[in-house]
Amino acid sequence: MGLLFVGDDWAEDHHDVYLMDEDGRRLAAGRLSEGLAGISRLHRLVADHATDPNLVVVGIETDRGLWVQALVAAGYRVFAVNPLAVARYRDRHHVGGAKSDTADAKLLADLVRTDRHNHRSVAADSDAAEGIKVLARAHQNLIWARTRHTNQLRHALREYYPAALEAFPDLADRDALAVLGRAPDPATAARLTRKQIVAVLRKAGRQRLLNHRADEIQDALRSDQLAAPPMVTKAFAATTTATVGIISALNTQIDQLAEELSAHFEQHPDTAIYRSLPGLGEILGARVLGEFGDDPERYATAKCRKNYAGTSPLTVASGKKRAVLARHVRNRRLYDAIDQWAFCSLNTSPGCRAFYDQRRQTGDLHHTALRALGNRLVGILHGCLRNHTCYDEDTAWGHRQSTSELTAA
Repeated sequence: MGLLFVGDDWAEDHHDVYLMDEDGRRLAAGRLSEGLAGISRLHRLVADHATDPNLVVVGIETDRGLWVQALVAAGYRVFAVNPLAVARYRDRHHVGGAKSDTADAKLLADLVRTDRHNHRSVAADSDAAEGIKVLARAHQNLIWARTRHTNQLRHALREYYPAALEAFPDLADRDALAVLGRAPDPATAARLTRKQIVAVLRKAGRQRLLNHRADEIQDALRSDQLAAPPMVTKAFAATTTATVGIISALNTQIDQLAEELSAHFEQHPDTAIYRSLPGLGEILGARVLGEFGDDPERYATAKCRKNYAGTSPLTVASGKKRAVLARHVRNRRLYDAIDQWAFCSLNTSPGCRAFYDQRRQTGDLHHTALRALGNRLVGILHGCLRNHTCYDEDTAWGHRQSTSELTAA
């Protein structure tokens, strides 16, 4: 019996599926509900045309969720196809712009029938790696949410309470939240005594330089500033109180998730390798591990891992024109983590520092040099994971130092 190809166009509450054989002939099609009943019906449809799960190839536009996990657990070969690739494939066959869920299910089945060698199958990551990814993404989402609310608070304070911006450069800091929670408007803030500010700071958790910091805050809050009308100020004060409460709650949840993420990360067998690399701590290391996964067969070469990370340069050549550009289609979470990783490594690794300085001397801008360093670190990580060895500074950078010495001589 030959291969069976299944296209699965998913939505929030249903799946349109299309089954075809190796010659592209339609075998079955239908709309299945999300959940146990739907996946059971899909298994029955597949069983009518294939006896071996390894002969079933599924194309779907996501690599996450209970449905995808059920497909993988059944033994099917699942290919998560990027929606952009599906859109290009649709244009390849139909230029009129027509689109429907049923047609997309057939398109996905046809795509994995003819072009699956150009796409990546769903990674067989361990449950531990999946758990780390879930926690790392949730932790990062909360940080992004805090940043949005902090920016909203900054914009509001600029409208009616500029003295607070002078007193607190970081509005998400515990000192700022504590004082703004006690005095959300300029008049109340100006009446705060030094003793009251000290008490607020101590209650928020500050233990050092209490009197000195209280003097700084009091001077800033009592400085002469432009004032908004009383009714406008009162309205803004109410929004500030609400926003401060949200940011305070986010800070608490971020800290709790960070502890949970660290605990999960420490239990992974590759933790020692990740922690050995310069610039990678518990949180950043967990983000990188979660986004890369731990399937040992997922990245055949270091180049494959770099391409997935989005750090390797992209060459665009046509005729006499040739340009080397940064990749813009990439895993944003992973790229953000690697950018931070490269920056943190500058203070912990002489080799990383020398590599970055050399790139800056050749004319690279800061972020261009960081991207090149991140690309190099991803390659080093790949070698460490492939050989099950921890990072070694001399092994990673010794050859570059030797080359530099010979060039200087």
